[in-house]
Amino acid sequence: MDLKSIPPDVLLFNLVMFGCLPLWLVMGFLDWYCHKQSQIERTTGAKESVFHAIMGIQVGLPVLLGLYFEINALQFIIMFAILIFHELVAHMDVKYALHKRKISILETHVHSFLECLPFVIVALIICINWPAFVDFITFNWQGNLGLAWKKNPLNTEYITYYFFTLIVLDVIPYIEEFIRCYRYKESESSDSQPNSSGLPPHA
Repeated sequence: MDLKSIPPDVLLFNLVMFGCLPLWLVMGFLDWYCHKQSQIERTTGAKESVFHAIMGIQVGLPVLLGLYFEINALQFIIMFAILIFHELVAHMDVKYALHKRKISILETHVHSFLECLPFVIVALIICINWPAFVDFITFNWQGNLGLAWKKNPLNTEYITYYFFTLIVLDVIPYIEEFIRCYRYKESESSDSQPNSSGLPPHA
């Protein structure tokens, strides 16, 4: 295959699949690592962990739909709505955590990637699916507001590896984060409970 003759839409597609999406997973894991280093369970706790889970689900939903279904007006509506709400939750997250725990330089840079990557991915998807985007912005929505399975399904092996990596790098760590925060909160609550017997606690 002549590398110089690869069509631009194929290059953009590969950039999304093998560049942006995997990078999002790696940055999500680094963000978890930064939270762990700052001992999130002792500061912002489960509330901030819930913000993280919400943002992960927000970005994960359009990714899931894009992997299995044709890009159409409905998909663009979902993408743009989620972009707006993702930025809103990201703002609430940082505002809540800013003065309650240390946000390292590394975490600041990771946040930059996590905020920008969804916009980059959507921009690339627009370029790859330009006719569908034109239908979207011209309100040619008739017959384009439903989910239709991809006519040319993506490689099953790629999807399997992607979801495996997603679970290992992001799903399991953030479940661990929430459990760690919740357990710490419960232990703090139990330690602060007065001894109802009036006797000193056993050593």
